[in-house]
Amino acid sequence: MTEFRMDADHAGLAMDRGVQGVLGKGLNRVEGVLKVMGAATYGYEHQLGTEVAYGYLITTPVAKGKVIGFDTDAARAMPGVLDIIVDDPRIPRQAASFGPAANGNAAIDHFDQVLGAAIATSFEAARAAARAVRVDIVAEQGRFDMMADIANASGPPKSSRLQDVAKGDIDAAMTTADVTVDQVYTTPNQVHAAMEPHASIATWDDGKLTLYSSLQILNVAKAVLARSLGIDATAVRIVSPYIGGGFGGKLLGPEAVMAAIASQRLDRPVKIAMARAQLFHNVYRRTDTHQRIRLAANADGRLTAIGHDSVVSQGPDGGFMEPVALGTIALYAAAVRHFSHKIVTLDMVQAGAVRAPGEAVGMLALETAIDEMAEQLGRDPIDFRKLNEPEVDPTTGAPYSTRRLVECLDEGARRFGWARREAIPGSVRDGEWLVGMGVAAAVRINLLVDSEARVTLGTNGRATVETDMTDIGTGTYTILSQIAGESLGLPMHCVDVRLGDTDLPPGSGSGGSFGAASAGSSVALACEDIVAELASRMKARPEDMTLKDGHAIAGNRRVPLEELVGDAPIIAIGKISQGSNARTFSQAAHGAQFAEVGVNAVTGEVRVRRMLGVFEAGRILNAKTARSQAIGGMIWGIGYALMEHAVLDKRHGQFVNHDLGEYHVPVHADVPHLDVHFIEDIDHHANPIGVKGLGELTISGAGAAVTNAIYNACGVRVREFPMTLDKILAGLPPV
Repeated sequence: MTEFRMDADHAGLAMDRGVQGVLGKGLNRVEGVLKVMGAATYGYEHQLGTEVAYGYLITTPVAKGKVIGFDTDAARAMPGVLDIIVDDPRIPRQAASFGPAANGNAAIDHFDQVLGAAIATSFEAARAAARAVRVDIVAEQGRFDMMADIANASGPPKSSRLQDVAKGDIDAAMTTADVTVDQVYTTPNQVHAAMEPHASIATWDDGKLTLYSSLQILNVAKAVLARSLGIDATAVRIVSPYIGGGFGGKLLGPEAVMAAIASQRLDRPVKIAMARAQLFHNVYRRTDTHQRIRLAANADGRLTAIGHDSVVSQGPDGGFMEPVALGTIALYAAAVRHFSHKIVTLDMVQAGAVRAPGEAVGMLALETAIDEMAEQLGRDPIDFRKLNEPEVDPTTGAPYSTRRLVECLDEGARRFGWARREAIPGSVRDGEWLVGMGVAAAVRINLLVDSEARVTLGTNGRATVETDMTDIGTGTYTILSQIAGESLGLPMHCVDVRLGDTDLPPGSGSGGSFGAASAGSSVALACEDIVAELASRMKARPEDMTLKDGHAIAGNRRVPLEELVGDAPIIAIGKISQGSNARTFSQAAHGAQFAEVGVNAVTGEVRVRRMLGVFEAGRILNAKTARSQAIGGMIWGIGYALMEHAVLDKRHGQFVNHDLGEYHVPVHADVPHLDVHFIEDIDHHANPIGVKGLGELTISGAGAAVTNAIYNACGVRVREFPMTLDKILAGLPPV
């Protein structure tokens, strides 16, 4: 095994010396044909014979109270019903807190909480039976309004990635500054809204559980599932080769635990998929936020203080805190710095990671405030950002691993035609439409997670990559093929990748934009051992050997790899882990977002006309999949700015728009042409392959570019997001 800990930069990889020419190219997804043919098998689609039973979750109609009993007689008597499970102490209570604490079906602490499941020979029979179960409840008044309960807020948990920071006296800085901004911005509850529901199939064989599901981080899910069931983790196998959207939400759902419980009781495979409405209350949400941004500047435009103080909510059992100031903390220079977070506990489903936790909502507020400050100073928004570019991390003093934000701003301005922007709002009209441009910085912290991968160079000269890493649609199969192909000198069709099975070496999983860096580094490290062995057999040093098109070339010899491999495959395992480089360097990916919008002067309707994102995220492994991720992230930014809102009934703790018909996300008609450009700067301080997280970076700042463009178009500034037309309409100038 080759194991590398990031306490220093790696000396160099075979991948970097490779001449195969597949790395970085915009190659098609290797699993793309399977997906368009319908041959890629997702979690709920696995076929396990005719004895499969179906489950439907039984949930509570109130958000707070106690269950005092069940009447299941009518449900049990219905045709096809096999079991009604409401009496098992392992029934999970919260979406992200399965474990040794049994629910006992007594305490209710969020709406639609899972109380059990009906199991039948068909989905329809299970659904009918679940609805026939009568639940006797003593309801209580719950807490659903974050700011109404602010007096009971707590600070960040010790486990939180982001703690409170106070450098200097921000109140004094605000008092003595020439120009200040002190505004409150709010964002609503949001949900993952993946099209593929949370769905699982469980089956037991000789005391061992196999779960077919749609899960992002398998080794974590395996441990949680085993703990929830009270069994050893070695008795659990999870299979999740393809995932139809995750966005941070597919870690482990209650349907997986219920399917495992039901399958064990009935001794047959059980399939359970959560209904769409159930997903809104049983998969953790993104918290609503209340953000106070304070900026102080001298008349010359230099920031002297920056403050980002937020209030977020959490469920009764939650330990996660939305790190709202995560993007702010190292973005702009200012001697005085103040970042704080308060958490209010509500009787709601837990809050957790949803699509760029921290930066997605925090940068929406910060970059709007930065625009407001630039206007007060009478400075161009890009020039103002560049003026406050720090030389080192202004909070920790650490040097940046790489940082190309200024270049992203300059290149974006050139490509977007920023010089044509009119500074005075409402200056540009196109018939009924007021047209404006906006800009925002983008930032996403860079993460590296422990990951292992096994690479086998077979006797036929083909390579096989194996890890329980997952592909949530981001192109993992493809980029791992490219890394192995470049390292070993193999064309793409000579590399096979197996993912999504806990019988394979434990990978990082997909989440936090750390997947490519982590899994990719472990694959590259495994290839190092194979290259060293091939070089030894060629009687050459690895750096003096060239691998190309399935051949090794050294010392005037060109030998097919299968000849060098011989009768037994060469097998190697690579492992990467985080080290002190994470503290030595301030690591983040950066970018600049540009938007042009039209605001209808009569109706207040907003149409995004075009967008450009310029990003620096280390090495680009695949130009096509990277561009696709960037486009997806920018679309989420449009949604955050204009429409995405899980509307909470604060009387009952229920999201009232709990379906994809009313929970609005951007669709084709909302999305114009989006342009993407990358400034590549390989970051060897971050990980051996020089990659930085990309997907969530491209969400960051996108919404603020849209909101700033709206202001430039019509002069209306809304700080309560999303900017729906009713909020814009009142501030529009007379027609």
